Amino acid sequence: METYNILKDLAIIIICAKVLGLVARKCKAPQVVGQIIAGLLIGPSILGIVQQTDFLNQMAEIGVILLMFSAGLETNLKDLLKTGPIALLIACAGVFVPLLGGTLLYMGFYGTAPWGSVKFYEAVFIGTIMTATSVSITVQSLKDLGKLKGKVGTTILSAAIIDDVIGIIVLTFVVGFKNPDSNPGKVVISTVLFFVFAIIVGIILFKVFEIVDKKYPHTRRIPIMGLAVCFVLAYAAEKYFGIADITGAYVAGIILCSIEDSEYIAEKMDINSYMLFGPLFFASIGLKTNIDNMNSQLLLFSLGFVVVALICKIIGCGLVAKACRFNFSDSLKIGVGMMTRGEVALIVAQKGLSVGLMDSKYFTSVILLIIVSSITTPIILKLLYSKDNNAEMQKA
Repeated sequence: METYNILKDLAIIIICAKVLGLVARKCKAPQVVGQIIAGLLIGPSILGIVQQTDFLNQMAEIGVILLMFSAGLETNLKDLLKTGPIALLIACAGVFVPLLGGTLLYMGFYGTAPWGSVKFYEAVFIGTIMTATSVSITVQSLKDLGKLKGKVGTTILSAAIIDDVIGIIVLTFVVGFKNPDSNPGKVVISTVLFFVFAIIVGIILFKVFEIVDKKYPHTRRIPIMGLAVCFVLAYAAEKYFGIADITGAYVAGIILCSIEDSEYIAEKMDINSYMLFGPLFFASIGLKTNIDNMNSQLLLFSLGFVVVALICKIIGCGLVAKACRFNFSDSLKIGVGMMTRGEVALIVAQKGLSVGLMDSKYFTSVILLIIVSSITTPIILKLLYSKDNNAEMQKA
């Protein structure tokens, strides 16, 4: 009987996630927003049609691993390596300032905590969620404005890629330090060893895939083998190095992003994510979001979370851009372009929940941040570019 209940839950989740995802897209918001709201509506907090189960949690975990694998596959490693120090500096500021801002915000609401305590790492984790940048909305906005290939657009894209890599590394350290029995030195060594392991294994796997890809181009065995590599590295990262499994999945994508058939692998992974695992993951965020505990303090915290997350990106990235000789207007565009949050913020939040670094009630804050940043970023960018166009016309 339980099997039939699982099938019913899957059907409800997929239909509701797709319908509300399309509604969100019609409203010029990311589809993931609609999928999250779908989970919230059908979950225990509102209608109670679908309940959390171990099966759904495990399926959602596969979903997040596939998402990070796809993110790695879509990374242009050549562009990443060619990116100059300006994008790197902007990305570092885009991670450090929100990390600090989020930590201080949490401590301001819930009290300070001594270095190394669980509460201290909970505060740092709130900052870690703020470090993620999702530029899909920014990319579309710049495309619509015809500014994607300009200096500002290129800088935003390059900085966003590096930003996510640094954010994942920060997440790796925070999760490693969370265990009260953990030794800081051991965590650092484990993290370094994992990346050394990833580089060595990555070079070998890249060569193997290059050979197989040349011999059997565009065949289904390539994405099947790629998926296996994704799962193996995700498992190895968690099991043997104490690193988040999503880090292993992301590294697997980076390893394979430069082979000839990387787009073909990404295309096949997208089918899995789009049809089943993606909607399940994003809907599961809604299912886990607990609005029963919403009170005035949590509401104020959520509003503060959104404001601090947006302002910290603008200040951090914008000031560094200005220091790197961008004019004020372009610096502001870069800061605004970097403030959108999306899938990576949700993935980080999900990981924090699974390892006990975050309470489910804070998903409300993360979802609110994604919605607000997704709506405001295109509007502000359009206003900034319109202002520049008007100024140019007046000069002419």
